[in-house]
Amino acid sequence: MSFTRKRGFYKQDINKTAWELPKTYQTPTHVGSGAYGAVCSATDKRTGEKVAIKKLSRPFQSEIFAKRAYRELLLLKHMNHENVIGLLDVFTPASSLRNFHDFYLVMPFMQTDLQKIMGMEFSEDKVQYLVYQMLKGLKVGVGGRHSGQGLCGEVEQAVMGCGSCHLQFTFLSPFQYIHSAGVVHRDLKPGNLAVNEDCELKILDFGLARHADPEMTGYVVTRWYRAPEVILSWMHYNQTVDIWSVGCIMAEMLTGKTLFKGKDYLDQLTQILKVTGVPGAEFVQKLKDKAAKSYIQSLPRSPKKDFTQLFPRASPQAADLLDKMLELDVDKRLTAAQALAHPFFEPFRDPEEETEAQQPFDDALEHEKLTVDEWKQHIYKEILNFSPIARKDSRRRSGMKLQ
Repeated sequence: MSFTRKRGFYKQDINKTAWELPKTYQTPTHVGSGAYGAVCSATDKRTGEKVAIKKLSRPFQSEIFAKRAYRELLLLKHMNHENVIGLLDVFTPASSLRNFHDFYLVMPFMQTDLQKIMGMEFSEDKVQYLVYQMLKGLKVGVGGRHSGQGLCGEVEQAVMGCGSCHLQFTFLSPFQYIHSAGVVHRDLKPGNLAVNEDCELKILDFGLARHADPEMTGYVVTRWYRAPEVILSWMHYNQTVDIWSVGCIMAEMLTGKTLFKGKDYLDQLTQILKVTGVPGAEFVQKLKDKAAKSYIQSLPRSPKKDFTQLFPRASPQAADLLDKMLELDVDKRLTAAQALAHPFFEPFRDPEEETEAQQPFDDALEHEKLTVDEWKQHIYKEILNFSPIARKDSRRRSGMKLQ
């Protein structure tokens, strides 16, 4: 379909896909592709910096895809924290709403993600620094209201130079920052945590796609890092779902092995209960799900494992933090702010860096049922109104190297 393209754009085929880019972005190179889009790296000739550009795959093919594209754009625009991926630019080659069919998101380019380096041996100071950054990001959360309906998204692994990997697109959220914005990640895992050679970390995935979306097929949930209350919908949940995930990731960094590698949901729960112990009546009465209640009541009581024995190579402080993050009861599990105050992070802690979002994420259209054309109008307006914000980057450099 031919249409009027804005001046200053050029067209290029990248990995058999037509891209239309502003001349600002040079030497585009394919990074990866997945169900919801493709990503290339490019050089911003204004700054000389490498960026990641995502082209959404047919964002207006249905109401679900259009709403998802709108939410992704809004979340990325909202995020302004050094440990959360944010939006550097957004553009469309279309010269008017009438011929608006595609748009592109520009984000910082990160060199790798935690998933790809999980096999390496992490010293405890690296674990401290990386987990500290995760929690700072999370303290300001983004993730929709706490409805109990899990969001099953993943932030863009595509923001990273991961070669031939198959990319699934998800949202990201550094916890302290993200949570303060009223957002919950719900699907934090090593592949959603981008890192560079200086051990600097960004949360990538904000949980765009929802379980209830019938069109979002082909999505494979990684349950190993998910909080039991999200996997089983057995009780209310809050922002500490992300803290459980951080605990699982931290444990894996310390041991080199996935902590709860369930073959299915029941096996996942069995493995979790071997560590947390089978809870008693106080916990069981909080469960909303009758089947979950009767199942837990049918199990013989067992105590929580001693985390100093479970993680013999970890320091006592590391074991104590894991014990408090991997708490079955969401009302007793640490929040991001409480975890940041734990003595384990004393060597790196700077409360001035532990910022919170200036304002909550505005999801006013979250429950609106709009047509594709209406979503398209909202997205086009957001693109026209976009102006880059000064990205926060106040971190003291740790002097630490990943390898």
